[in-house]
Amino acid sequence: MSGAEEAGGGGPAAGPAGAVPAGVGVGVGVGAGPGAAAGQAAAAALGEAAGPGLPDEAGLAGARQLQLQEAAGDPDAPPKKRLRAAEAAEAAAAAAAAGSGKLEERLYSVLCCTVCLDLPKASVYQCTNGHLMCAGCFIHLLADARLKEEQATCPNCRCEISKSLCCRNLAVEKAVSELPSECGFCLRQFPRSLLERHQKEECQDRVTQCKYKRIGCPWHGPFHELTVHEAACAHPTKTGSELMEILDGMDQSHRKEMQLYNSIFSLLSFEKIGYTEVQFRPYRTDDFITRLYYETPRFTVLNQTWVLKARVNDSERNPNLSCKRTLSFQLLLKSKVTAPLECSFLLLKGPYDDVRISPVIYHFVFTNESNETDYVPLPIIDSVECNKLLAAKNINLRLFLFQIQK
Repeated sequence: MSGAEEAGGGGPAAGPAGAVPAGVGVGVGVGAGPGAAAGQAAAAALGEAAGPGLPDEAGLAGARQLQLQEAAGDPDAPPKKRLRAAEAAEAAAAAAAAGSGKLEERLYSVLCCTVCLDLPKASVYQCTNGHLMCAGCFIHLLADARLKEEQATCPNCRCEISKSLCCRNLAVEKAVSELPSECGFCLRQFPRSLLERHQKEECQDRVTQCKYKRIGCPWHGPFHELTVHEAACAHPTKTGSELMEILDGMDQSHRKEMQLYNSIFSLLSFEKIGYTEVQFRPYRTDDFITRLYYETPRFTVLNQTWVLKARVNDSERNPNLSCKRTLSFQLLLKSKVTAPLECSFLLLKGPYDDVRISPVIYHFVFTNESNETDYVPLPIIDSVECNKLLAAKNINLRLFLFQIQK
């Protein structure tokens, strides 16, 4: 038997080119059974769906793989044919998987952020020409432009970008949420929209802590070992004196947290309390190398005139080159006073901002000779929150002043 006859299973020779689409059941041997007839019918259907011209590549690949699987499982086919068909079926399956992987890789490159080149984890913004930026990079670009006193531009096409010019791309956000992503614990793949829930609640390999951690157990391990560890954990058998030492440490930490709230509650009982919305506007110094600073217009609280100033990274020369960014501020009394004015004050976020600021109370005694405080830190959570403030045209906060009367 010739190689052509062996590969074709002894079937009739193929007709003229184009008479029968390649891979449509012609090479299946006679007597291959009803499975072969089904394969021929499926392949013919795929060929018809492709139209009178050349059949589509996906249809031909599917029909060819179906034929190979049937030939590999046909007990009446020659042994060599079954072996070759099985190998070809495995190769076709691997090629299909590789093709799918390449498609995902292409989507990653198309949908990634043009700044960090990573897939966005939350909101996706686009410039007027459609280039994509994740929320963190978008805010960072706006903050950098503010620090350099320049107009923010798209890193791809250099068109102007701002909060008013750019818009969110909801279609890309949805597409990214459906792309597969690997769990960092079990290495299985899930849609990105489900990955966070899987890692926090469902993954059996996620890192967890012993339920007795509050009484000193330092164990960290995979979730599927938690039950075994807790059954053998020695911390539940600690003596009363050991537990009291642990509880004392917890009480000290709790007291520090409560001290701030107790201070705020006591300040709220004062007779003279004032608050106002303040708006920091950006300015530049008159030095040869200008530096960015913020200042509010004059405002009146507690029958006195005040001004707030703020600076970035303590007036660092090039704060735009630093990844870590902070804001500090000072309060200035512009009115003349006849007696020392002792005050407590704090800054909080404005009513329409989403920046997170931890409240810190500062104290100062104002006189005509000492009418401005030192620069004190604005207690922002991290640099990301600082960039949110810097990216805005103005910084809007709320000031509380409490006059202490002796």
